[in-house]
Amino acid sequence: MEKTIYKNSVKAKRGIKFSGSGLEDIPLQELVPENCLRQDDLNLPELTELDVIRYFINLSRQNFSVDTTFYPLGSCTMKYNPKINEQLAALEGFAETHPEQGEDYSQGTMELMYELQTALAEITGMHKVSLQPAAGAHGEFAGMLIVKKYFEDKGENRTKIIIPDSAHGTNPASAMMCGYEVVKVNSNSRGQVDLDELKRLISNDIAAIMMTNPNTLGIFEEDILEISKIAKENGILLYYDGANLNAVMGITTPGLMGFDIVHVNLHKTFSTPHGGGGPGSGPVGVSKELADYLPVPLVGFNGEKYYFDYDYKNTIGKIKPYYGNFGIFVRAYTYILMMGKDGLKKASQDAVLNANYLKEKLKEDYKLPFDLPCMHEFVLSGDFQKEQGVNTMAIAKRLMDFDIHPPTVYFPMIVSESMMIEPTETESLETLDNFINVMKQIAGEIKESPDRVLDSRVKTPVSRVDEVAAARKPVLKA
Repeated sequence: MEKTIYKNSVKAKRGIKFSGSGLEDIPLQELVPENCLRQDDLNLPELTELDVIRYFINLSRQNFSVDTTFYPLGSCTMKYNPKINEQLAALEGFAETHPEQGEDYSQGTMELMYELQTALAEITGMHKVSLQPAAGAHGEFAGMLIVKKYFEDKGENRTKIIIPDSAHGTNPASAMMCGYEVVKVNSNSRGQVDLDELKRLISNDIAAIMMTNPNTLGIFEEDILEISKIAKENGILLYYDGANLNAVMGITTPGLMGFDIVHVNLHKTFSTPHGGGGPGSGPVGVSKELADYLPVPLVGFNGEKYYFDYDYKNTIGKIKPYYGNFGIFVRAYTYILMMGKDGLKKASQDAVLNANYLKEKLKEDYKLPFDLPCMHEFVLSGDFQKEQGVNTMAIAKRLMDFDIHPPTVYFPMIVSESMMIEPTETESLETLDNFINVMKQIAGEIKESPDRVLDSRVKTPVSRVDEVAAARKPVLKA
């Protein structure tokens, strides 16, 4: 394991040397109040420039990332981020813009935001889109606030939200944060919403149905139009969690499926940096009936000038300072322009093709709970391996010995020992075949010698971590 940078420190080593400024040397005490001055030495590590470079490069090599390894993380679309996105986001006019500089001096940035709003509305089939939410869960929260205010304005006291048992955990969290009671609808034997149970749950208390389509099992909801019809007949709003939009963009839209509100994860579907705590972006789009409820401001255009439009009389108000995470907008807009309509459609088609290829190749070695054509992701179960003494967590750790990031494990929770696998469209056949071979090798190892997998500690700097202790008693400083 790499030592901390302080342990590499050697007294009197220097990485840089500053030349004189040519200005008069004034004692610091004359410029800064004494109570603000440090009384002891600043404890910084002492290293050469080469030491620092090598330290951080070696440290970075201990991380898994999309740029270095295969990253089949289901429901998160960890796909490659084209470097042109970063180059354009770093352009001076974008990177150095300031949210306080005013509309007259922000026409270029505002045009980009306006065009992105328009593009996302077309991609999702919504009437209007606000870019303000800072991440997917924030977009969900905004969507639930829209639902709440909509029914308040109608004078209807609806207190419940229906959510499938396979939903992302943020769905019930967002609903409950807005004061709603969550009602679970179970999946049927085909891994989809049980339509009969849904009909039994419908009442005048239901404000919305929150869904992901395809769902978190990677299966397209075949009854989505019937579900939409049931919602409309009962005055219920239909909410679309856009985490899995990478499977359908350019092929269909949430609008065509009958959804009223959508949030989009720009940091998933539109290839912007994902993970490590952000930043993210979760624009929310709505149907024409709900457009007046969007968070403000949106960017408007009067034919001559772009402007921040606050004229939405039923708006839920601001949900973030300023206008959203602009650097992510630049990256997403770059990706959309590069791909075009045909390219976005091809990306979804390739993502679906890759996922089905992996599923068919692995279903003989691992349990496949739902043997149906999948969309961009699919779920395997490690039940066969668990019977031989090796659980899914051990399989995930063994994958890391082959320089492959583990898929999402133990989610969705309706599948025991689950492994949710999403290859995305950016991975080559060679990468997929290597993953297949590794997964088959691990399955074979478990049959022959389970201890080999349980005791694996080949490459990772830390192995066999006690996950419970790590979560409850983290070591934050070496």
